[in-house]
Amino acid sequence: MQTLEAGTQAPPFALKDTEGNTCSLAEALKQGPVLLAFFKVSCPVCQFTFPFVERLYQGVKGKNGIQVWGISQNDRPDTVAFAREYGCTFPMLLDDEGYPVSNDYGLTNVPTLFLVEPNGSISVSSLGFVRKDIEAVAEEFGQLTGQRITVFQPGDAVPDYKPG
Repeated sequence: MQTLEAGTQAPPFALKDTEGNTCSLAEALKQGPVLLAFFKVSCPVCQFTFPFVERLYQGVKGKNGIQVWGISQNDRPDTVAFAREYGCTFPMLLDDEGYPVSNDYGLTNVPTLFLVEPNGSISVSSLGFVRKDIEAVAEEFGQLTGQRITVFQPGDAVPDYKPG
């Protein structure tokens, strides 16, 4: 299976977060769009990408029903340690053994980001670190919140692309 592309419907799922709460994509989409950021703690490109995902989250936290979820392919202790080390405060969900949600989304590599619109359609599908895709998400979130969301700072050494 190929990674799901923009324009396709996002498969529904419900996963537990690191606190044991169940997070349902269908329920979240009733409030607004959801950015899904799939990762593995040992992935160097995930380690590079996730502080920028955190900047996206800080720009939308508590606004217009927008949510950002990390979806970990690791266990709870490793996921919590990753979030702490890379400064991620957005919810971290745990893909179950065998990675059923990752498989439903056709993941071949991490990080992989999907922006899912309230109607369930994927509007951004991004494999690896792709600066223009993160900027597109920031642009959409900015339009929804009425505020400019700055992800990349002038001093950041940020390539256009890093393969996952």
